[in-house]
Amino acid sequence: MAIAYDSVAKFDVITFDCYGTLIDWRNGIRAAFERIGVNGDDALRAYMEIEPQVERGYRPYRDVLRETGERIAPGARLAESLPSWEPFPDTNPAFQRLRAAGIRLGILSNIDDDLLAGTRKHFDVEFDVIVTAQQVRSYKPGSAHFNEARKRIGSARWLHAAQSDYHDIVPANALGVPNAWINRLGEKALPGGEPSYEFANLTELADAMC
Repeated sequence: MAIAYDSVAKFDVITFDCYGTLIDWRNGIRAAFERIGVNGDDALRAYMEIEPQVERGYRPYRDVLRETGERIAPGARLAESLPSWEPFPDTNPAFQRLRAAGIRLGILSNIDDDLLAGTRKHFDVEFDVIVTAQQVRSYKPGSAHFNEARKRIGSARWLHAAQSDYHDIVPANALGVPNAWINRLGEKALPGGEPSYEFANLTELADAMC
């Protein structure tokens, strides 16, 4: 969806989903399995089928990673590999531009605090708001991340940006949170998942917001 940049609202705070939006988790998963001799593409497809089943109800994400990995290939060490998963090339440049424009930044992620701490070493900025699954004992697309973020952000103008239409855009719409779909995979929106704004990557987001 083409966006006329002069029609984009101004926001004080932009929160981001992390894995898939900021971090290239697909390549991280592939590499973790390839290190133990498993075909990375096959393992990734299996992961995307199995992980949602394991994630039902709240449990630490480290346990979700462990069980999902073991179901695919004994010896997989996904949680241990997660801190090595790298950001997309556009992530840090976009962060720097948004921060320079005076926009506060945040993360809303289906992750444990300690795992996110490892990932944050890849980023060039600090974050004003961080809400994890461990903190709210819930996983998106549940509403707990968004409700907690609103409490912390208060009345500031808030935009949530994410790659997953299912996990982020649909619940953001349901809660009336303005959102930006970072549609890296060129997917079609789900019912209830038509975003406020749509961009192919974070560079486009920064172009519109700065």
